[in-house]
Amino acid sequence: MMWAACGRLVGVWGSPLTPTFLYRNINTAVTVRMIFRQLFDRESCTYTYLLADDVSKEAVLIDPVIELAERDAQLVRELGLDLKYVMNTHVHADHITGTGLLKKLVPGCKSLLSKESGGVADVHVEHGETVSFGDQELEVRRTPGHTNGCVTYVNHAQKLAFTGDALLIRGCGRTDFQEGSSEVLYDSVHSQIFTLPDDYLLYPAHDYTGHSVTTVAEEKDCNPRLTKSKEEFIDIMANLGLPYPDKIDEALPANKVCGLYNLPDNLAAKFEAE
Repeated sequence: MMWAACGRLVGVWGSPLTPTFLYRNINTAVTVRMIFRQLFDRESCTYTYLLADDVSKEAVLIDPVIELAERDAQLVRELGLDLKYVMNTHVHADHITGTGLLKKLVPGCKSLLSKESGGVADVHVEHGETVSFGDQELEVRRTPGHTNGCVTYVNHAQKLAFTGDALLIRGCGRTDFQEGSSEVLYDSVHSQIFTLPDDYLLYPAHDYTGHSVTTVAEEKDCNPRLTKSKEEFIDIMANLGLPYPDKIDEALPANKVCGLYNLPDNLAAKFEAE
C-alpha cells in the first residue's frame, strides 16, 4: 500500500464495487478511513451516495430516491452504520426524495438541506458551513443556477466533491425552470467547483450515459458546455429544447417537505406499511 505525500487521497478497493478511502495526515500520523458507496436508480438515473467514518461508523446519505429507500436502509444496517443525516444537494424535480421514508426506516437520522432551498428539514446549512460525521467533514458550497438551493458538498481530506445537478459528467443541470439561471450556474461552477484542485474526484447526482465519476481537470478540459465563454454557455442552455420533466408536478411539492406530500398511492403505501 502506498501513501500519497502531504496527506493526499489514496483509494483502496476491497472489490470493484466496495471502495474504502484512506487518508493519512502526515503531520499527525493519523489515518482516517471513509466507507464509500455509490448507488444508482435506473428509472431517474440518480446516484445516491453513502459515506461513513470507518471508526465511529457515523454516516450520511446524499440524494436518496424514495423507491429505493429500503435498499439504502438495509445497506446501512448491513454495514453496521449510524446514519446521522439524510441530505440532498437540492430540491429535485425528477424524482421524490427518500428522506422522509428513511427517517422512518432508520429512526434517529435527521434530514439536511440548504437554507436557500426553501424546503423543510431538521437541519439547514449555508455556504461555508461543514457537515461532520465522525472524523469526516463535508464543506457546503453554494452552487445555484439549476435551482436557488443547489449546493456542492466537498470532502477535502478525501479529495471528493458531490456536485448535485450543478455539474454533471460532460454536462450540467438545466436552467429553464425552478429558479434556473444559466448565468448564475456558469458563475457557480467556475467559482466553486473549477477552483478545486484538478485531481479532486467529482460525483454528480445523475448520469445518463454510463459514467460514474469525473475530475475537476477533465471537466475543465472536456465539458462541452462549461468550457465555453459565458455568453456561449447561455446561448447553448437557451436552445437545448428539453421536454417538461415527467415527475416535476409530483416531485417538487413532495421534496419541499422531505418527500412526504401528496404522494402517489404506491409510494404512500410504503409509509402505511412501515
